[in-house]
Amino acid sequence: MPLRMSSPFAGRLSGVEPAARGAIVIPQRRVYILPSRLGLLFGGALLILLMGSINYMLSLGFALTFLLAGAGLAGMVQTTRNLARLAVHAGRAAPAFAGERALFRLGLANGAAFDRPEILLRHVASGAECRIDVAAGESAEAGLAIPALRRGWQPLGRVMLETRFPLGLFRAWTFVEPACRCLVYPRPEHAPLPPPVPSQQAGGGRAHAQGSDDFSGLRAYQLTDSPRHVAWKSVARSDTRHARSDTRHARGDTQYARSGDMLTKQFAGEAVAELWLLLGDLPASLGLEARLSRLTGWVLAAERSGAHYGLRLPGTEIAPGRGEQHRGACLQALALYRARA
Repeated sequence: MPLRMSSPFAGRLSGVEPAARGAIVIPQRRVYILPSRLGLLFGGALLILLMGSINYMLSLGFALTFLLAGAGLAGMVQTTRNLARLAVHAGRAAPAFAGERALFRLGLANGAAFDRPEILLRHVASGAECRIDVAAGESAEAGLAIPALRRGWQPLGRVMLETRFPLGLFRAWTFVEPACRCLVYPRPEHAPLPPPVPSQQAGGGRAHAQGSDDFSGLRAYQLTDSPRHVAWKSVARSDTRHARSDTRHARGDTQYARSGDMLTKQFAGEAVAELWLLLGDLPASLGLEARLSRLTGWVLAAERSGAHYGLRLPGTEIAPGRGEQHRGACLQALALYRARA
């Protein structure tokens, strides 16, 4: 019958403690050390020197053997000290899209009066790693780029700290698991935006007419804009490739209107269309993740075009708007959406 161990005891055997909040100070008893391959070769060479010195009664041979052995033991102490009492705290992890890499930042604080060079940080699950040096009494920041596998909150997980400083004869390591997580957005699907429809139905665009008298500025062109409001002179000056804009405009070339360099004139009191993005408008045959990916692509496209867009999910509604804060709110709602049973 297998022995059932409690979580704290099992964690001690595996060298890993539960995820901790705040700074994690590595105690010396949590630093594990073993000879490296170079250290094993060094120990074998010392054994050969010792046997030769005993066989031939070489006083200088004994002195050299014990001198090298003492240097190796001193190096072992320095290797352990390079990690002991080091403080690790989690930094901010910027949101990422599924399929990309999420950058987790870890801060290392050295409160000792000596430097801690050549510290390797390795993410246990993915193998992502980086090296860092921490000066005496200073702090340093390390970044681990970890694959973002799926949408939602992704915890950092276990991180191994390793060092072989100063001689490389011994390998010292420890494990930490900071309470750090990153928000992963759905993978965006690049698809054209649905045209706003002037109706009161969900998913359509609602226009509030206020007049169109005074010129107020320029904005990015949208497919639903009238050709009469396009700033053709500004387009012609932006690039020599637009020298044919007048002739294309004269014959109503709609393909040219799709250029990313197009600008539209805005007038004071101009009617503003609200674009609603709805999960229910997409066919259920696509699957939930595919529909969320398409909505994510629509949110990014609507933000780039400067449209006023809103998002409506079952149980969640975000009023139309635009800007980085509005974009982040929509993407967060898509990342954390859970379908009701």
